[in-house]
Amino acid sequence: MRVLQRFALIVVVAPAAFAADPSRARDLGIPFDGTPGRWNAITDVAGVTVGQRTLIEDLPDGGAVRTGVTAVLPRGADSLMRPVFAGWFALNGNGEMTGTTWVEESGQLEGPVMLTNTHSVGVVRDATIAWRVRAAGPDASGYYWSLPVVAETWDGHLNDINGFHVTAADVDAALDSAASGPVAEGSVGGGTGMICYELKCGIGTASRVVEVLGSPYTLGALVQANYGRRDELVIAGVPVGRRLPGRRVDPAAGPAGGDGSIIVVVATDAPLLPHQLKRIARRAALGLARNGAVAHNGSGDIFIAFSTADQSLGRTDRILASQSIPNDELDPLFIATVEATEEAVVNALVAARDMTGDHGRSAEALPHDVVRALVGRSPGSPP
Repeated sequence: MRVLQRFALIVVVAPAAFAADPSRARDLGIPFDGTPGRWNAITDVAGVTVGQRTLIEDLPDGGAVRTGVTAVLPRGADSLMRPVFAGWFALNGNGEMTGTTWVEESGQLEGPVMLTNTHSVGVVRDATIAWRVRAAGPDASGYYWSLPVVAETWDGHLNDINGFHVTAADVDAALDSAASGPVAEGSVGGGTGMICYELKCGIGTASRVVEVLGSPYTLGALVQANYGRRDELVIAGVPVGRRLPGRRVDPAAGPAGGDGSIIVVVATDAPLLPHQLKRIARRAALGLARNGAVAHNGSGDIFIAFSTADQSLGRTDRILASQSIPNDELDPLFIATVEATEEAVVNALVAARDMTGDHGRSAEALPHDVVRALVGRSPGSPP
């Protein structure tokens, strides 16, 4: 039996860990509508935590590992025993998000949302169940029952996707490292090998603070972006993609050439019921449209939204009384979803760096100087 010697760099990415140049879209002077939260991240929603495991490894046969896992926990450690109201929506269904049948039926999300590559959905799902069994007691029925939500996008251009390199230990690392605060973006976690608009992309996040009926609420979005063709890219209304020189990815490379997929996770502390959260999830599509997305036939554009407001969910010893914002007052949250999704995608592009991966295939990053010249404005200048 031939044993391959492996040289690996495996990184647990804590939310507060940034690269030396932690550029975000606003650092380039890109103007966005709305007011972000403290970290301009999904973790601005109190209680929401994010953990990531990044796998970067060069294999002796010329292959490369460029993949990972991202975990979003709606209530942090309490997510295991305290569900949240949720709703989901598929703009185009050439992709996978497990657990959505029960989300649709129950109106609740029970546990974390996990993001990874297409061919690692199974191991991430099973490992998430095992982690839940180890970390918490049985549910009200007496069983360690779980239907995890695990979503994917394809990273096979840069990653040896059929090498099945994501393990249960990587899932544990992502879940155990989940924390509040700033969220690392770009080529990290499940987004390590992802490409969008034929440019290096990955994980991105943003948030908005809005007022509804006199009360402030926070809404945040996190994306794993791996979709779109270069000439479709629009940033702040400017067709940036059409003005970038040359093609960035071999068009014969399959999904990296344009179809791809995107997963959007939306969190809010606004009191919303499941049918309203489905309406929120649908609005993520409009944020993508602002960036030029058209939901190609081969794209898996799948979104899930949840609310942390109802603290009584999970109780079985009483009649539960839930509150919600009236439908007529949802527009500020709809707008926040569109704005946060739009900015999260651009943050993923801006944070990513050039990457060479499996068998020498590569993806170049969005050129910051071009974006500054086309879209940016000086700090303090009028919109």
